[in-house]
Amino acid sequence: MPIEDRDDAYLITHALAKDTLSRLRDVETEQVAFRKGLVKLGRICGYEIIDGAMDTEYVTIQTPLAETTGERVKGLDNVVIINVLRAATPFVEGLLKAFPRAKQGVISAGRDEEAGMDEDGEFPITIDYVKLPEIREQDTVIVADPMLATGSTMCTVLDHVLEEAPGYENLFVLSAVSAPDGLLRVDEAYPEADLLTVSIDDYLDDDGFIVPGLGDAGDRAFRTT
Repeated sequence: MPIEDRDDAYLITHALAKDTLSRLRDVETEQVAFRKGLVKLGRICGYEIIDGAMDTEYVTIQTPLAETTGERVKGLDNVVIINVLRAATPFVEGLLKAFPRAKQGVISAGRDEEAGMDEDGEFPITIDYVKLPEIREQDTVIVADPMLATGSTMCTVLDHVLEEAPGYENLFVLSAVSAPDGLLRVDEAYPEADLLTVSIDDYLDDDGFIVPGLGDAGDRAFRTT
């Protein structure tokens, strides 16, 4: 199973995930290829969650020739995906290929870049819109954002998610690239969440950007600056 336990987080090590992330990092990857890459990476991550975190059950199947026993994944109809707008939109599109029947929620959250990081390494976060489906105790909840930098945005998002249903059995925070500071902050604030990422990068720069990172995922996916 290509998911490794790295103390504060679980690392998705699938070869295609690493290949896709490498292409996303490349400054020469233009908008369409970047957006498609996020979709592809989301799909791969979804399959890895299925393989590494969801149970299967044995079922009896009648083939055209005989009766046999097969396995099916349990809980595929009990998945909630939270899209942290806007950068996560193509990432979530990929997740939906793995979980086509998932319920979806959206939270529009952004950090105040002009205010900058405070002495604790956090940004003020503005929430503009929240729309979440009913979340039940048995649901697998995936909160997706391609970048986990300082953790300020994700902690604010999780505040809203946990207000809806605090008793999750399976809560995942999924990112493409993460900074050690952000992983530590989210892990300490929300120990009930499993943090999944494709890469734990080196550090945050003085402006709170992940290094080496992949730039601003939203800007690169939607051709904004």
